[in-house]
Amino acid sequence: MTQARRNTPVRTFALTCTALATLGLAAGAAIAAEQDQMDAVERSQANVPQPPWPEGDERGMTNTLGAGTWARCAYHLGAANAQSFELSHERSNTMPLSPFGVPLQYEFNPSVSIPGTKHVFNGEKVLSGEPGAQGTQMDALGHFAYYGDVWDGKGVPPVDGAKYYGGYTQKDVKPGPGAPLAKLGIEKVPPIITTAVLLDAKTHMGKGKALEPGQMVTAQDINDMLKAQGLEWRGILPGDVVYIYTGWGDNWADPDDKKNYYAMGPGLAEDGAKLLEDKRVVLVALDNPFTDPVADGQLQQKTMPPQGMDRGLPFVIHHQNLTQAGIHNIQNAKLDDLAKAKVWTSCTMILPLRSRGHSGSPVRPVAVGAPDQ
Repeated sequence: MTQARRNTPVRTFALTCTALATLGLAAGAAIAAEQDQMDAVERSQANVPQPPWPEGDERGMTNTLGAGTWARCAYHLGAANAQSFELSHERSNTMPLSPFGVPLQYEFNPSVSIPGTKHVFNGEKVLSGEPGAQGTQMDALGHFAYYGDVWDGKGVPPVDGAKYYGGYTQKDVKPGPGAPLAKLGIEKVPPIITTAVLLDAKTHMGKGKALEPGQMVTAQDINDMLKAQGLEWRGILPGDVVYIYTGWGDNWADPDDKKNYYAMGPGLAEDGAKLLEDKRVVLVALDNPFTDPVADGQLQQKTMPPQGMDRGLPFVIHHQNLTQAGIHNIQNAKLDDLAKAKVWTSCTMILPLRSRGHSGSPVRPVAVGAPDQ
């Protein structure tokens, strides 16, 4: 027997011990990291404002943002192995387009030269469309209003009787047909810098497949996903953003040749939205076109909305979030990379454009967090 062969058991034992030690160190580091996060969460609690909000409020749940949410964010920004993730789709003339907004079209200008200089510059312009209603976009609280009774569709719509978040009236918010929003516009949204929770509905509800059109993420589903993802200790905190990965965003294609992304989709259930209101979240974003669930054929009025029409609220999540709770929506979030990396908690930053009087904005949300190793 050679010396090398005689030493093999010793070498194997040594390698095994090294591997176990490495695993032990990794486990210890994971426990320490979780404890650090728990400490950050605990310290943040006293610095997160609670309702009631000031009279004349136009900010809704973004009132919770500030020192507390920034302190929770700091943990994720400084975490070992933290990475940044893009949560928006690229915008183009060939991306999927919402049927509820004027189609967006860009025109690209020829390169321009300046006589007497060495400069050449390029530019583009919006030919038509609603930038704040297409692509990855965010709703202002003034995007939705409601009537006290269902309008029967006869005669002139009684818009003067519309009601908005905070008790504002149509005259308060939109004083004339062609006027910008005087209240509750997107420019009233502060920089959203806070912690985010990602719920992986594709894995836990769809068993690895995208949720079906019209399928709803309920309050029970939210609690079940928190448990399955090891987040019961933390839960959803006041001031959080909640991202829900349904898998429907996997259908986003550019160029949009199949035209199926905006035809239907899964979404949030009303009791799920009310749970998030109770938790005082700032914003909800799904990788779907409507936030609300939309059944196959619903937009063509061939199928009833999944949450019914008994109250005349086919888009009840928009109603609940924007007019009742003061919670913003983002449509068409890109959540696949965040879900693949299993970044269940992160620091997210969302900055809508300060477009005065606009009902929505293009948005580029990002998240910073450490992948689950």
